[in-house]
Order: sequence, then C-alpha cells, then structure tokens
Amino acid sequence: MKRRAFLRQAVSGAVATAVASPAIAQSGQVRWRMTTSWPKSLDTIYGSAEQMCQRVGQLTGGKFQISTFAGGEIVPSTQALDAVSKNSVECGHTLTAFYFGKNPVYAFDSGVAFGPNSRQQAAWLYYGGGLELLREIFRKEDVLNFPCGNTGVQMGGWFRKEIKTVEDLKGLRMRIGGLGGTVLTRLGAVPTQIAPGDIYPSLERGTIDAAEWIGPYDDEKLGFSKVAKYYYTPGWWEGSAMITTMVNAKAWEALPAEFKAAFEAAANEQNLLMQAKYDAVNPEALKRLVASGAELRAFPQPVMEACYKASVETFDELASNNSDFKKVYEHWKAFMNQSNQWFRVAEYRLDSFRFGAAAW
Repeated sequence: MKRRAFLRQAVSGAVATAVASPAIAQSGQVRWRMTTSWPKSLDTIYGSAEQMCQRVGQLTGGKFQISTFAGGEIVPSTQALDAVSKNSVECGHTLTAFYFGKNPVYAFDSGVAFGPNSRQQAAWLYYGGGLELLREIFRKEDVLNFPCGNTGVQMGGWFRKEIKTVEDLKGLRMRIGGLGGTVLTRLGAVPTQIAPGDIYPSLERGTIDAAEWIGPYDDEKLGFSKVAKYYYTPGWWEGSAMITTMVNAKAWEALPAEFKAAFEAAANEQNLLMQAKYDAVNPEALKRLVASGAELRAFPQPVMEACYKASVETFDELASNNSDFKKVYEHWKAFMNQSNQWFRVAEYRLDSFRFGAAAW
C-alpha cells in the first residue's frame, strides 16, 4: 500500500512539473518566441534583438532557443506588452513608452522629456533602485522588464515646414506618442502614434506634418528625407531611448537558473552594443542625408524653453493623478538631481570644450 501511494505521489508530481514548465522539453531544451516592435529592415534595432536571441543560444549550448519576429508577424508593433502579459509569446522587444496610454509611468523605463542620457539611465536602473521600482509595476501585468539596448538621444524628427516660434507648433499634426506627445498637446500640437511602416506614406500624403523616429541611420533607411525637408534636433522628449525586453513572469519562473543567467547576460550585452553601433553609423548617415538635400535645423531656444516648461507641468499633473507615476517620479528626480551635479563637474566641461575645439 505504501509503495502504491508513493508511486501515485511521484506521478502527480511529474505531471505538475510538466504543467508548470510547458516550454521545457524532456531533453532540457527551451524554445521561446520574441515579438518585436520593429521592421526587419532596421538592422540596428531589429538586428540587436536577433543578436540577443542568438547569444542566449550560444551561452546555453543551443539548449535555450528564442525565435525573433518582426512587428506585425505575430502581433502589431505596439501590442507587444499585451502579447507578453497574456503569455501569447514568452517575450517582446520594444520601447515601453509605446504603452504610455496604459500607464504613463512606463515612460521612465524608456526615456522621458528632458531626461537623463543613456549612462545616467543605466546608473539609475542598475544601481539607483530604478529597476526594482519599475519591476514592481510591470509585475502587475505579469511581466518582467530587462534593459537590452539604447539609441541614445534621438533626433527631433522630420518636418514639412520650419519651426521658428512656439506658434508654429499649434495645429501641427505629428507622429509622436507617449510623454512627448502629451507635452506637445499643451503647446497646441496634435500628436498621433502610428506604426513605423505607416510613417512614410502618412508624411507623403500630408496626413501628418511631422514625424520623429530614431536618428540618421534608421531615418535614412525609411526614406523620410524624400517626403519632409527639415530635419530637427534634438529629440528632447527622450534624453535617451532605452529598449526593453519584456518577459512573461510565468515563463521566466519556469526557466532553469542557468538559462535565466544567460538571458540577462545577453540583454546586458545588447544594452552596450546597440548604442555603440548607432554611435558608429549615425555620423556618416547624417552626412549623406544633408548631401541629398535634407536641411538640418535646431529647435529655437524659445521653443525648447516652452517645451521644458510644458514637460515639468505634465510631470506634476501626472504625479498628482497617478500613484505609480508619483512614486517613481519622486525617486527618479532625486537621483537625477545628484547625477546632474556630477555630470556638470566633469563630463559636461570636457565635452563642451572638445566639441568647441578644432577637430583633430
């Protein structure tokens, strides 16, 4: 009798383990799918997702395989969060600012208006307590967030007409989402968030008057200079644009410890390598765009000042209405005030001198 009871318990335990870990085969192999928010033509950002997944395979001797899918192949580009939350796919590669409408606090995971550069963002997340705070919030969606790349500060976008004064923003129909779009609404602009593949035809038809994307290398690939003449800088709505891999919490918990370590290592590698590639390829791409007729412009100082004021007002308003936003904003603000003081002492002074000095 005891032997039969023991066998029943052993079989029940095996079944429970199989149910809890459906992605882990008897061979010890795991197969996941990663949906992304990018077209395959963008070899920087989509390519980074592919490289990350390949690296996971390398680090696990091929036992943990993740297949990468472009935006629209499994779900639309801006629905990665929902797909991961529902466990329709195990992970997604995206910009969490896309989901600002679900909860504005997600913007802190990617980048906020007049926010930190990529190094300050990494410092806050990895050593300043930011990642722990954000993970508490993402867990409400059964999701874990992993930093896995950064574009650096982006360009200010492509405009069909010049922006000379704050008045020129009124009625401007611009492809921009998230926090930046909310800020521009205060100044009379009409923001809209559309998928990458729809930006070019929308500019060409005049459905929108302006669009921001990433920077010279990717913007050149998407052909924006052919349908909008003026190329503005800087993209003040994101001091850096961090890319995130979101993982379904249940799928993550089912992984062996060594697979989790490989995944995190691969994500951390791409958090360095993606921006390194952008920094290497953007200079020549910008030269090509200007040579082909794009007119480079800087937002006028009064426009920048108005956008900064509107950003602070937007932060304060969101904090008063959203407890998640308030908690993260206060923590983030305290850290950034200290970080900015340090960067003024050394980084800013050297960079300012170098950029103003004669080239080598």
